[in-house]
Amino acid sequence: MSTLTGAQIAAENLTGWTYLLGALHTRIRTSDFATGLAVVDAIGAVAEEVDHHPDLDLRYVHVDVRLTSHDVRGVSRRDVRMARRIAAIAADAGVELECASVSRLELALDSPAYPAVLPFWGAVLGLARPAEPADELRDPAGALPTVWFQESGHEEPRQRWHPDVWVDPAQVRPRIDAALAAGGTLVSDAGAPSFWVLADPEGNRVCLCTWQRRD
Repeated sequence: MSTLTGAQIAAENLTGWTYLLGALHTRIRTSDFATGLAVVDAIGAVAEEVDHHPDLDLRYVHVDVRLTSHDVRGVSRRDVRMARRIAAIAADAGVELECASVSRLELALDSPAYPAVLPFWGAVLGLARPAEPADELRDPAGALPTVWFQESGHEEPRQRWHPDVWVDPAQVRPRIDAALAAGGTLVSDAGAPSFWVLADPEGNRVCLCTWQRRD
């Protein structure tokens, strides 16, 4: 089984789902905790039936769902089928899926010699270094953001830490508009539609990232 590209996933027209960091994500808006628990139970039953298990995060008025195929390290047809089953479960429960409010955070450390500092950050954050890619640290429990290391120059002053915020492509423009209205600036759109660089009023930078043009 092979992974799907971002374009192939977009062509599936999965309403309420977005593709972020190698996985499908949705937020199921529930009216109360009991409804969310019932939805989780129903998803669990289907997951056992098909032997494909999503990550679920149950909150008071929503359930977050993450779908990926660990054996191929990405989204497969198996995940698309499961996404459709979950959408049907939500419809039966009278609740809706949405992805406009869903985003994922990575932390990036720009360093001229990242192999020298990577072990330190793995130790203090309790993160593990995967075999591939070699420039990342990941939380085995999936609770903390991934930290990745980007090679940079030595010139001072220079950027060190910056967050990467992964969003659905349709949410880039609203987030940029909101950031500009809040006093920020658009530093560069040269990497668009893969990423945009913004800065707060003090010059601290952040990247808004999407799946586009990464396959």
